[in-house]
Amino acid sequence: MDPDFSPGGGGPSFEFAFNEVNFSDRELRIEVVAGDDDAPGSSGAGAGGGGLADWARHRKRRREELLKEKESTTHMSDQTNCNEVEAEECDAYEENQEEPVAMIEESPPDVGQDVGDDGQGIDSSWTVVGTPVLRVKTIYISSAILAAKSPFFFKLFSNGMKESDQRHATLRITDSEETALMELLSFMYSGKLTTTEPNLLLDILMAADKFEVVSCMRYCSQLLTSLPMTTESALLYLDLPCSISMAAAVQPLTDAAKDFLAVKYKDLTKFQDEVMNIPLAGIEAILSSNDLQVASEDTIYDFLLRWARAQYPKSEERREILSSRLLPLVRFSHMTCRKLRKVLTCTDIDHEQATKCVTEALLYKADAPHRQRALAADAVTCRKFAERAYKYRPLKVVEFDRPYPQCIAYLDLKREECSRLFPSGRIYSQAFHLAGQGFFLSAHCNMEQQSTFYCFGLFLGMQEKGSMSVTVDYEFAARTRPSGEFVSKYKGNYTFTGGKAVGYRNLFAIPWQTFMADDSLFFIDGMLHLRAELTIKQP
Repeated sequence: MDPDFSPGGGGPSFEFAFNEVNFSDRELRIEVVAGDDDAPGSSGAGAGGGGLADWARHRKRRREELLKEKESTTHMSDQTNCNEVEAEECDAYEENQEEPVAMIEESPPDVGQDVGDDGQGIDSSWTVVGTPVLRVKTIYISSAILAAKSPFFFKLFSNGMKESDQRHATLRITDSEETALMELLSFMYSGKLTTTEPNLLLDILMAADKFEVVSCMRYCSQLLTSLPMTTESALLYLDLPCSISMAAAVQPLTDAAKDFLAVKYKDLTKFQDEVMNIPLAGIEAILSSNDLQVASEDTIYDFLLRWARAQYPKSEERREILSSRLLPLVRFSHMTCRKLRKVLTCTDIDHEQATKCVTEALLYKADAPHRQRALAADAVTCRKFAERAYKYRPLKVVEFDRPYPQCIAYLDLKREECSRLFPSGRIYSQAFHLAGQGFFLSAHCNMEQQSTFYCFGLFLGMQEKGSMSVTVDYEFAARTRPSGEFVSKYKGNYTFTGGKAVGYRNLFAIPWQTFMADDSLFFIDGMLHLRAELTIKQP
């Protein structure tokens, strides 16, 4: 029966038995050959030098080379699929690193001796033309301990050493893997590592993946997660070779990298120039966050288009990336209707997909509030419908053009949002348009006109656009308990010029404490529902 290879680094320590002849039943010959440095910290002889930046630059160059090769291949179409490029990159990595090479020997060299570059003591049958063996290291091992920790070694010892006189195995590795392999073998005995240096930990992580030591992969992941993270290291963790990044043992590390990027760049507007240079995996991590501090979802959509056009100049490739990777990150349901119209005419987006996204967004906007909250809270649909930390609150807007230009704007505020307004805060809505003019709503906590108590105020403003003036009839209303119907609270007529606002400082004619009380008439299921109706009757 096969042993249990369940992940985990627990269990007894056999550190005392590592490379000790009295506690070993095999000898492992490690042949070190020259290899293409394609691992973090690779600088020859497994020194662990070079750093994360070097490896990141190397992998970036490899991506660029793959893209150039793809573009110059005449028998392929111009259309480039990003997923194919990433798959090729992963294949290229695996070709360089090679699968672990294990061989059986009957006449091993002296145990514990390193054999020099002259090749003495190396069986010539194992020497590959064009890949000279730099040195050979032989250590004592316990087949039971290694087999218990690794399916690779279990298969090696159970299938390759059936005869009792074959007590020796040979592994061939590149010089950049040597230090990592020795750390890995030691870990399989002791359950611990001697380093917390990020470059070497990444080398060990890759060696653990190569030799199927899941417990070590998890341990490296935990150590790397506990170390201070930078944008460079986070992007590197998201760019690990395919076989590693897909492993469940490394998931906490990639999750931590995504969280780091999402937190660091949550104010997207502030870091917009820097984020424009972040690769696709980082963009996905940032834009998956609910905590992005942006003016509105329109801002995210506009940013993604700029980023995609800068990173993918070829239209077919750009359309593919937008369709498969980026548009699913956009929450169309919280975009303005004005921007949704532009989505339908965007040439970078497949028209069928654009129509589907816009239709779904409009259906959401027309849905009942309790249904909207259910969709936003559902684990399956929350990615599409959950609100982010918008600086300007989304609105529902219904427009009419007959008999007069008219619109009705609905603004919903959570109780906790209103609570944070005290004593002098403001919340602004997204802009909405009527007769070509941009308007917005703003909710305030302010002093009552006589300066005797705080109260809730609602104002209507017009965006600054030239010196044009427009006269508007307006009415504010709010849903109230127990009926749940909208009740008119204030109406008036005002001639707007750019930047001006009009409203009522005490919309509900009650003090702030009464407005926010648990038995307040204006919060229904924790939500304040406001309505503003605007009409332009002048010619």
